[in-house]
Amino acid sequence: MKKNIIKISLAALTVFVSLTSCERNLDQISSINEDQDQAMTRAESFRQAMDGAYTALKGGGYYSGDTGSQLIMGDLTTDNLIRTASGRNTNFAASNFEFSSDNSQTTGLYNAAYLTISRTNFVLKYINNGVLSGTQKTNIEAEARALRAIVHFDIVRAYSQIPTQSAGAKSSIGIYYSETYSPLNNTSSRNLTVEQVYDKIIADLLFAADNITQNDADKGRLSKAAIYGLLSRVNLYKGDYANTIKYGELALGLSPSVTQRSNFYAIWKEKEGNVTDGVLFQVSNAAAEQNTVGAAYNQAVPSLRSEFVVDYDLYTAYTDNDVRKSAYFTTSIYSKQKYNHVTKYAGNGGPSNIVPIKYLRSAEVLLNIAEAYYRSGDQASALTLLNKLRVERYTTFTPGTEAGQVLLDTILKERRLELAFENDRWYTLKRLGLPVQRSGKGDLFDGTGSPAVKQTLDAGNTKWQWPIPITAIQANPNIKQNENY
Repeated sequence: MKKNIIKISLAALTVFVSLTSCERNLDQISSINEDQDQAMTRAESFRQAMDGAYTALKGGGYYSGDTGSQLIMGDLTTDNLIRTASGRNTNFAASNFEFSSDNSQTTGLYNAAYLTISRTNFVLKYINNGVLSGTQKTNIEAEARALRAIVHFDIVRAYSQIPTQSAGAKSSIGIYYSETYSPLNNTSSRNLTVEQVYDKIIADLLFAADNITQNDADKGRLSKAAIYGLLSRVNLYKGDYANTIKYGELALGLSPSVTQRSNFYAIWKEKEGNVTDGVLFQVSNAAAEQNTVGAAYNQAVPSLRSEFVVDYDLYTAYTDNDVRKSAYFTTSIYSKQKYNHVTKYAGNGGPSNIVPIKYLRSAEVLLNIAEAYYRSGDQASALTLLNKLRVERYTTFTPGTEAGQVLLDTILKERRLELAFENDRWYTLKRLGLPVQRSGKGDLFDGTGSPAVKQTLDAGNTKWQWPIPITAIQANPNIKQNENY
């Protein structure tokens, strides 16, 4: 039988892949043709292999490229973004709710995510081979299991129902939860319910939270604060508000800043992530990598040309004293038309569109907890947290006194304003069982111009569950396609 051989480098784990099932066949090729078993007899190989798993998040379908990047997919499918008439029509089908199993706009995440999972499972395959011990071993295992968990979460929320989405969501079809390194596997199936998948995700994260000890100095690697924050996110989606609060508070206890107002612009614009106030976990992206993640939104040719711009109603929801407005948008002319461009990822002072991806911030964790407090009947705590965020976003702010439905509406509004263009909006609407209802406004800076072709997507539509790639089903017929694809 052919052996896998591996190249371990300081930069990443380098792979050549071919799709065989819902995972990819990892044929890890080395310039020195070193067998993987031999490579993993060195302690440093575990760190390098783990960094290779993080690197997979930068691949096409995850946080790279123009088509299907998760940096934009969660917004262009909703009321946050509108396609421009002067763009290249990138991702137009997805923005028009034309999802299909042979279109990478909505299927790209599936393959990219399982590749990342395979890399974490590669690390875990060797974790008990006696090379590592003590905290070195527990940290690597905790990192691998935590990354495996959150990538499964990204898959299940996209391709299955979310537990709070409908009455029967928890018992509906889940995804394959890959827990072993088996690149030639073509017999796996979607044999778990949504609830069972969430239980596995939480089990991996709890193991990680209990065992990881490394600090959070490097935001490109998972830390205890980040894992607690991720537990808060997953439990909010599960509808477990007590644990949303519990783990969210633990995360904020370790990393309390939700980004000071004076640092907010800098966390998005500083090249190579030099400012990380309020960042719990990010996908690192340096100039040398030339991963122009912001190109999914626009390019400088030489003036800004956008594929999608912010919807006018959302743009005007940002007041002039809101620091997010200048951090997220630039109003300028392209081809004799003025647009409100999304320049959150454009960078400042370095190569255009090359910035780290904020996968999780303390501000999201705070909003998770505030919503969970409200839904648990503790409106006072919800309001206190909401005011804590708002005082750092508005240059002039008088603490709010909202209550009842108005308080919940304000929490959800601030969530939309804070997490716009961070892959949140589609999933927030989905978990709340809400429809997409676009404003009907056009793409120009004042709301005139060309509106979106499709304006609504009903809450009960099966398109809320994206299609499994046809290539994955062809390779492994045991993988069941979602309804109506």
